[in-house]
Amino acid sequence: MPLISVRYVRRFIDFIEQRRISADQFLDGSGLDRAMLDDAEKYLSMNQVCSLLRRARTLLDDERAPFQFGQALDLNCHGLMGFAQLGQKDYRNLTAMIVQYLRVCVPIMDLEIHYDRASVRVRLVDAWELGDLRHFVAKIYMGGIHALATLASRTCFIEFDFPSELGSPAWNLITGGAPVRFQGERNEVAIPLAGDGPLTPDATERIEWAPEDNGMGDAMEMVMRVRCQVIDHPGRDSTLERVAQRLGMSTRSVRRHLALAGYSFSDIRNEVRQSVATRYLSESCLPLDAIAEWLGYSDQASFSKAYRAWTGTTPGEVRRRKRRR
Repeated sequence: MPLISVRYVRRFIDFIEQRRISADQFLDGSGLDRAMLDDAEKYLSMNQVCSLLRRARTLLDDERAPFQFGQALDLNCHGLMGFAQLGQKDYRNLTAMIVQYLRVCVPIMDLEIHYDRASVRVRLVDAWELGDLRHFVAKIYMGGIHALATLASRTCFIEFDFPSELGSPAWNLITGGAPVRFQGERNEVAIPLAGDGPLTPDATERIEWAPEDNGMGDAMEMVMRVRCQVIDHPGRDSTLERVAQRLGMSTRSVRRHLALAGYSFSDIRNEVRQSVATRYLSESCLPLDAIAEWLGYSDQASFSKAYRAWTGTTPGEVRRRKRRR
């Protein structure tokens, strides 16, 4: 199944060439060549991705290299500049939007968001059986999360659930001084959203919601949970009733939590549908009627009308711009 856009492979080639490893050397034995990677519409299967990652692990001689590659995956690489502009005044919202987009865009590992009183914690969750590649892939994700975290805070705390041969001091050189812990309970980046001082492992575990938050923590968590449900079920099952049922809550309770955070269910659903639709319009050759059906619209005309209301342009215009590039 096509899974990962070739733009990430092209960025990886740029990264390894900076380390004096040629693209031909990297692609040797993979069944891929530079000409294939020039096709912006191409996606790689999980088997192809794993083959390339194993080749990269063999060629790179620094355990920190995959983390540094993740750091090189900026917002522009992910196609997230619009998200950054939209959420730049609300770092919690920006972090949440980025994470939810990455869950769709790079689905090798899954991500979760956990809130406490003064921080957002982005946590990796295993989605595939990666075997000996798990640590390598986790480092790429953690490097990417660390790079995005710098948009919200001067520092953060990084935790891995596996050991390091180099140790934390060597890693501090590439994390900008952010504390790093190995052999912890999880793979997680904790991002402080108040104050300038770095977090410590104990601090992230002790913080709880203060009474003055007036339930805002629960409300923001509900926004994230609803977003996750809509991302997983963007079609006809993305109704308030179905989402509330899957969350084990009443529709009234879900609506109340969303309102406290300043959201409505329809706002969240439209936001997810718009971002997913734009991705498939820009990066795939799926017919418009297939995209419309997947997003829960009865026909292509209804989808086009909704998309124009969201963006001021039509799906056909987006697709035509894609062909001209």
